[in-house]
Parts: sequence; C-alpha cells; structure tokens
Amino acid sequence: MSEPPVAAPPVTTSALEYRDALPVGGGLLGLDLGTQTIGTAFCDAGWRIASPGKTLKRGKFGADKAALEGLIRERGIKGLVIGLPLNMDGSSGPRAQSSRAYARNLAVLGLPILLWDERWSTSGAERDLIAQDMSRAKRAERIDSAAAAVILQGAIDALAGGMF
Repeated sequence: MSEPPVAAPPVTTSALEYRDALPVGGGLLGLDLGTQTIGTAFCDAGWRIASPGKTLKRGKFGADKAALEGLIRERGIKGLVIGLPLNMDGSSGPRAQSSRAYARNLAVLGLPILLWDERWSTSGAERDLIAQDMSRAKRAERIDSAAAAVILQGAIDALAGGMF
C-alpha cells in the first residue's frame, strides 16, 4: 500500500499558522521581492535578531530558486518570510498578487512560508541607513536587504510576542 502524499507546507499570512508549521529550531530567511532584485535577511534559530544578507539579482524563477536553495542549505533555514506589498489601505494590488504567486512557486522548497505586511519596510530601512550616515550610493546597494531585515524582524517580533 502506498503512503498518502505529504501535504505541502502552508503559505499563510497568519503568524500563528506559520509558527505551528515550523519545526523546532532553525533560522528563518526573509525576502524583499523587487522587480529586479531580491533582498535577503536571516535570523538566528532563537528568532531574536534579523540581519541583512545578500541582495540577489532577480532572473528567471529557476535561477532565483537555485540561489535561494543555496542560502537555505548554507544557513539551515527552516522557514521563509516574504514581504507582502499591500496598498496603504490594506488592499492587494498587482505587486501583492505577484508576491503571493512567487510564494506559491517557492512552496516547492518544502518550507513553511509567511507573507508579512511590508508597507513601511523600505522607508524604515532607509531611515536606519541614513541614521548610520551611509552615503546615497551605499544605501542604494543595501536597501533591499535592509528592507528584508525590517520585514523579518517584524515577523519574528510577532512570533516571539504572540501577536497573531
């Protein structure tokens, strides 16, 4: 008798569902999906602090997936947090739909995925980089990964604080 297929991990906007789907231990990978780049950020297995990672050049999905798989293996990642670019009124526009579709495609990686509201992530990251007295050119290079860290930090704060 064959075993029933294993259900794919959820793609959710609920931190509670996401937390319940995560295995114990292991880091998380945050993603800020742009049209030309993907900002990455990582947090430790204790979900305390998010740190900016690499900014990846966005290409065809297969190339993006391979690059992300490398980061997942390298860092022992157990879940993904993807920024969901909602409109200021909370509604979904074309960019949010694109992020949802990308997340569904990434479900083939077999990891739980949380879509996290990223409405203020870029402006928060920009403020932080300016506070570090970073030049405009350096900010342009690092803004996507800094925004990914803001997204991931918001998610892990909610996970740790029980704000669902």
